[in-house]
Amino acid sequence: MAAALLQRGRVVKLLGSCWRYVEYPILTSNNRTIMTSRARLEKAVEEIQKNPYFDKYAQKIAKLQQTSPEEFLKRIDEQKRKEMEQKEKLRQEKQFEASQFVKPKLDAAMQTKPAELKSIMKMELIEGKNKEEITHIWHEYHKHKDSIAAVVSKEQFEKMFARGEKYKTFLLPLPREKGYEFIVCQFQGTKVHMTPLLWYQSHKENAPECLTLTYYTELMDTKDIILMRGEFDTNSLSVTEAQCLANELQMYYISDHPQRLKLLETFNERPDEFKHMDLIAHLETISFDPGASSSMPLKQNAKKTS
Repeated sequence: MAAALLQRGRVVKLLGSCWRYVEYPILTSNNRTIMTSRARLEKAVEEIQKNPYFDKYAQKIAKLQQTSPEEFLKRIDEQKRKEMEQKEKLRQEKQFEASQFVKPKLDAAMQTKPAELKSIMKMELIEGKNKEEITHIWHEYHKHKDSIAAVVSKEQFEKMFARGEKYKTFLLPLPREKGYEFIVCQFQGTKVHMTPLLWYQSHKENAPECLTLTYYTELMDTKDIILMRGEFDTNSLSVTEAQCLANELQMYYISDHPQRLKLLETFNERPDEFKHMDLIAHLETISFDPGASSSMPLKQNAKKTS
């Protein structure tokens, strides 16, 4: 406040069994005067009176209001924040349970032949090149494109798609600014299609994709490598989020971690026992460090967008 004058504030005070407002002076630590909002205090008291433990702590609440109304409102705000976080967590749980998620059925008409590398790049660029040179060319080729790219070994590819044949569909939790979004992933041929669970619930097999991972196998036998390209909807995902999903896919379909295998098995074979919050709990124990032990390192090849 510009003026350093003593103002008269109002606070809710417990008198007998009744609550009423009384005036009192409020001073800041540097002797500047502030006025606590009566309307905000009144609203806070109305809300806190709904709490089943209100009567038990009424005297302490009244004392805190009288001695430090700012601290009182701060605690009210903190409690509201915690309640909102809990409601959001419950909302996510109910949203998943209410969906009665049914795994997508592959449409026979959608079964396409393996993707061809020549359809996206000139093959002469890699003719006569060794594995390391091709890897470099592949990443450079995607540096200024809205995509992610990786090079995997034949062993990794065969393991991933053998497991993908057994467990064709799964859920991946994607960290967002407020909570998590669940992404449905589905193996089909030499591609992995991903779409948000909410989109799938609304559109089923016609749901638009947010990320498609395509594996090109032409060099599998001669160079022992498979080139992967991930194209994503820039309106739905950032390059970091696309990388996160690709890393999570690898985490479940290449790694032999027993807990991850159990989640894959439960989701596909015993869906009634599957708890999607277990995915979040497991993800929160993992750090996606680009320099860590990643068997399929991804490059940030998406071009920068403002």
